[in-house]
Amino acid sequence: MALLTARSSTIFIATGDRTRVFHSVEEVPPALRQRLQESTRSLNAATILIADKRGREELVRALQGEPSEVKCRLAEAIRARQLQSIALQKRREGSRSLRRWLEFLLPVVIGASLWFFIESHF
Repeated sequence: MALLTARSSTIFIATGDRTRVFHSVEEVPPALRQRLQESTRSLNAATILIADKRGREELVRALQGEPSEVKCRLAEAIRARQLQSIALQKRREGSRSLRRWLEFLLPVVIGASLWFFIESHF
């Protein structure tokens, strides 16, 4: 049984209210190609690999704005980092409040100790 692998590329470019489809970067007009290259270097750029019919269905679902069933590792990593930073910030706030109480109470305790010491000897 021979294994058959098909490889194809499809580039969707939406500008304004128009969506154009190209099958290679060379087909894209020079002005759009420059904008495409600039946008694919940004943080919001991604490569989508569609390996089967379900992948194609997920792409269509995403283009229609419907929620996807596919887990995104990048989004999960970002959420995990945000949760870690929130937890770290809460810990810092907790230690700050403890420090504030100590800064307030330490002089009070020292003053009270000195007062008791002076009162007990005189």
